[in-house]
Amino acid sequence: MIERDENKAKQRDGIAIREDSESTPSSHPPICYRMHPEKQMLNGHETCLDAGRCSTSIGKDNVMPPCLLSEQQHSVIDIGGVHRVALMITPQNHGSTADQAWEAISTIRVILNQQPTPMKMVQQTVFVRSENDIPTIRRLFEAYFGDQTPVTNYIIQPPCGNQALAIEAWAIGGDGVDVTFHNVDVVTVDYDAMRWIYLSGITPPTSMKTSYGQSEFCFAELDRRLHRIGAEFSDVPRVWLYQGGITNLEGTVERYRELNRARTDFFDELTRTGAMKSSDRGVVFPASTGIGTKGNGLVLSAMALQTKRSDVHLVALENPGQTSAFDYERKFSVKSPKFSRAMAVVADRYATIWVSGTASILDSESVHLGDVEKQTQQTIDNIERLIAEDNLSHHGFKGCGATLKDLAKVRVYIKHIEDYEKCRAICEMRFGPLPIIYAHADVCRPDLLVEIEGVAFTSV
Repeated sequence: MIERDENKAKQRDGIAIREDSESTPSSHPPICYRMHPEKQMLNGHETCLDAGRCSTSIGKDNVMPPCLLSEQQHSVIDIGGVHRVALMITPQNHGSTADQAWEAISTIRVILNQQPTPMKMVQQTVFVRSENDIPTIRRLFEAYFGDQTPVTNYIIQPPCGNQALAIEAWAIGGDGVDVTFHNVDVVTVDYDAMRWIYLSGITPPTSMKTSYGQSEFCFAELDRRLHRIGAEFSDVPRVWLYQGGITNLEGTVERYRELNRARTDFFDELTRTGAMKSSDRGVVFPASTGIGTKGNGLVLSAMALQTKRSDVHLVALENPGQTSAFDYERKFSVKSPKFSRAMAVVADRYATIWVSGTASILDSESVHLGDVEKQTQQTIDNIERLIAEDNLSHHGFKGCGATLKDLAKVRVYIKHIEDYEKCRAICEMRFGPLPIIYAHADVCRPDLLVEIEGVAFTSV
């Protein structure tokens, strides 16, 4: 299901020009092997390229040499004529924030220009070192993308390499793909009688300080924005919650527990009015990440899917080795975290599995306390078991599982920056070539040292 580029190591320092006798050189931009994908998934295939030599000067076609571009990893996913690119961009320039941001934009531009079809960026998460850097980064993105600026989250989670920023982005293209930029925080993508909706940057007023109030506001605002675009919360398979001071106390209660109380109250009201998705297993909760950030605020983003196709199925997944979060005992939270461990979207002959934030938990208890290496191993084991064919079969979809090799990208959140190298070594060993961003962020329990989320693509 995934083809690996076995020539990458020996060609990564060169540039190759695609040869096409029916086109001029300018119609096919040069392929920089430092911009070559880590993975080409599903219907993807390796492009036939002739390797050249790296140049340190800008050539006659105004091509930026690879030595001036950011460190990057990206995956290419082709499904039924729809071309997707998952990008992870980390500047290698440690100069000013503006220089690093522009370097990242330049790298994104090169990668997207190399694709076989015109691409549009639809969503990005920008991990920043400091809140003070956000205005500079935002202005550069708005200047470059203009009225096609992707929906963007600015999250104060410093990249573990000490850069000013790192970017995770999604781009899409292909015949029949219609991308609409409604405003700065809503983008829709329509193809094959499916409509994907991306919403970002939902934050409470700065005057709102309590975790319950902030969470109540953000969920209500998400519901309002969905209705404005003609959607409902039952269309949402994936939510991200970035909470400042996630394990800090408000009085005697942790802020994350108050977030869970507000989320439960919101879902209970939607359930009462019939607005939550349900199945024969009960209420279907979206996959979710709840992760810490600097500061004391909250940022919510979400993804929704609308379709009338009878062959498209949303399957909420639970891990057989873990207690479902919504069934946790009261000792973990007065009202338990309401989310699914993953959400699989099965359509045609393919499945996309959105993995929630996952940590070193067995049943409902944190394990391997104080040992980041064992916690990282356990977290990856949990993801592996969650997305496996046996688990999908248990949930009613035989022959529809995935392995770690089917992951298109992951995020790794690390509580203590001094654990970065240990955690990274294990991730590289277990995941192999894979786009990864490592962010310095608090995790929702004081004894958890690492959290990982991702998305896998596989055939059925």
